[in-house]
Amino acid sequence: MPDPSAPLDINAASAEQIDAVPALQGHGFEIVRYREERGRFTALRQLEEVPGMAGKTAGLASVIRC
Repeated sequence: MPDPSAPLDINAASAEQIDAVPALQGHGFEIVRYREERGRFTALRQLEEVPGMAGKTAGLASVIRC
């Protein structure tokens, strides 16, 4: 069972798991679709390329990881 205090692996998480992160709520589907179309995230700054995520990635390093 994953540790709920550990950062969420953005490359393994489902859209529902991503939506459960308050800063990412409502973006899970787009993040998963981007990942499926373009491959794994290798840096958190790539989230800026996901539709609707521009300017919303500050401070995410404590809650998600690649």
